[in-house]
Amino acid sequence: MKRIYFCLLMMLALMDASAQKQTTMPMRYQSFKPSVITLTTGRKVRQSQTNVYLKNSALLYLKGEYTMEAEMKNIAAVDFDDRHFVCINNQLAYVVDSIGSNILYCVELFDREAFERNLQNNVNISNMEIGEMINVGTLDVNNEDDWKLPVFKHFYFLWNGEYVKVHERELYRRLNKEQKVMFKRMVALPDFSWQSEKSLMQLLKAITQ
Repeated sequence: MKRIYFCLLMMLALMDASAQKQTTMPMRYQSFKPSVITLTTGRKVRQSQTNVYLKNSALLYLKGEYTMEAEMKNIAAVDFDDRHFVCINNQLAYVVDSIGSNILYCVELFDREAFERNLQNNVNISNMEIGEMINVGTLDVNNEDDWKLPVFKHFYFLWNGEYVKVHERELYRRLNKEQKVMFKRMVALPDFSWQSEKSLMQLLKAITQ
């Protein structure tokens, strides 16, 4: 297990319209909460204090005074009271919606480079470390709104029994002739967006039929 120390000395907010979530910490939930963890062996484990780390979408849990990061290769799924997550490429992805056996999943991650860039544009930074430990030392802080943490969504389809990253080229090459026609029609719509859950569900429906 990895041991994570959090030292976050700022208020964090949404960076711009392309970031999908406003958060006050680098975790999905404001506080640690119970979950049921399904291991790759099929065994289910209940943990009373868990969370999802937005740095890498790994499962975190409290062990005494320490915040621990789980070995993701051993985890198949995690159920919180509001979301069901599965482990895709060692990242926790939650279920957005489904059409039959085909499912849209989402992984939320914060953008480290955008975060650092934004800090450098707004304050004079004397020292900054972002990794397993987040420490920022500053010479001048304008206001709380200057601290921004952009969180972006990354999507996967469980399509025909296989996890597929939602990306134009990755999807297109897997389609048959009729599905490619439907695919082109959907992505050509003026309101289609690769960051919109609604658009992606419409696309999934189109290529599933």
